[in-house]
Amino acid sequence: MSKIKIGIIGLGYVGLPLARLFATKFSVVGFDINQTRIEELGQGKDVTREISKELLDKVVLKENKNDVGLFFTSKLEDLKDCNYFVVTVPTPVDKNNRPVLTPLIKASETVGSVIKKGDIVIYESTVYPGATEEDCVPILERVSGLVFNKDFFVGYSPERINPGDKKHTVEKILKVTSGSTKEVGEKVNDLYASVITAGTHLAPSIKVAEAAKVIENSQRDINIAFVNELAKIFGLMDINTQDVLEAAGTKWNFLPFKPGLVGGHCIGVDPYYLAQKAQEYGYHPEIILAGRRVNDGMGRYVASEVAKLMIQRDIEVKGAEVLVLGITFKENCPDVRNTKAVDLIYELKEYGANVTIFDPHANSKEVEREYQLASSVVLPKKKFDAVILVVAHKEFLSLDFTDLKKEKSIVYDVKNFLDSKHVDKSL
Repeated sequence: MSKIKIGIIGLGYVGLPLARLFATKFSVVGFDINQTRIEELGQGKDVTREISKELLDKVVLKENKNDVGLFFTSKLEDLKDCNYFVVTVPTPVDKNNRPVLTPLIKASETVGSVIKKGDIVIYESTVYPGATEEDCVPILERVSGLVFNKDFFVGYSPERINPGDKKHTVEKILKVTSGSTKEVGEKVNDLYASVITAGTHLAPSIKVAEAAKVIENSQRDINIAFVNELAKIFGLMDINTQDVLEAAGTKWNFLPFKPGLVGGHCIGVDPYYLAQKAQEYGYHPEIILAGRRVNDGMGRYVASEVAKLMIQRDIEVKGAEVLVLGITFKENCPDVRNTKAVDLIYELKEYGANVTIFDPHANSKEVEREYQLASSVVLPKKKFDAVILVVAHKEFLSLDFTDLKKEKSIVYDVKNFLDSKHVDKSL
């Protein structure tokens, strides 16, 4: 294992923590096509806030040598000495919720141009069962001119990164591994086992590992859809959903899911990958897609609940000043990928409301680029007709709502996060 040199393709929320971890024991080249990202990382700055400057500084190398450590680059030739390649690029869906494999295809072309005989390519990106061997391997063969399972080999080890979670970091989450042959599977497993303190699970095939990953988040999606539906039902009955969940949670085997807006790169996306593949086999996945419909409609539902509450309090919705607290897809994290907060915001704008977005974690330029919305990291000094907490950032607990509310106003808490004395209604 002392001769191993690892190339990590993609340095986002998944790739960077993995590259940093591997770099504590191996020579690692971190590759990304974003030159600005490379320059920032070289200076110890991670805008995703997943890895501290202190941890980065311990492993960063200024030159591409075979020393233990991490060298950042956007140059393809710097990958040529690697013999293990780990692909950690995103796998999104398009506006019609169809899988988009373009980043995965481009990354496979990149790796195909530098792999040599004996090299192993490991994919971590979330895909449907069969994608690694049916979609990626042919690209590797075509670009490299090498023969699969003779000249080069592949593995699949699904990422389990939880953005913003400083407790369950990559080395503390058990890793599923797999390989295109039995021997390669063992090599891939040994590689990860050398740095993952939580342990590894070697799956019997790549397809099994791919399927395991895609159902993890599909299961969470369905469970959250269930409690979202409960929130709608209990809302009609004028029953507090959180009170019901706390009471039910006293049973030892009750699952502690909570209602909310379900976005992000995993839970809001992965079920569509499984559904797409199921439909190719002639099966229409009813429960999976029903869960997606419920969760995808929650932004519109919350907007309608806010509008109803405002009307009940004799607050004009059209032209109202509305403050939205949080636009990231989850709490205490800067990630705005596939955030469903925007569904709520767009719907409020359809009602004619003037929406102000305050999020101390979100990158305002990224929000503008992705969603054409203005977001501020500074709390506005004005009063509002309605305040909606969408994301449970810890900073929101210390807000003085008397400074934010007009004499006649409402506060709606999507996450059941605020002190109830401030809240008029919650999901």
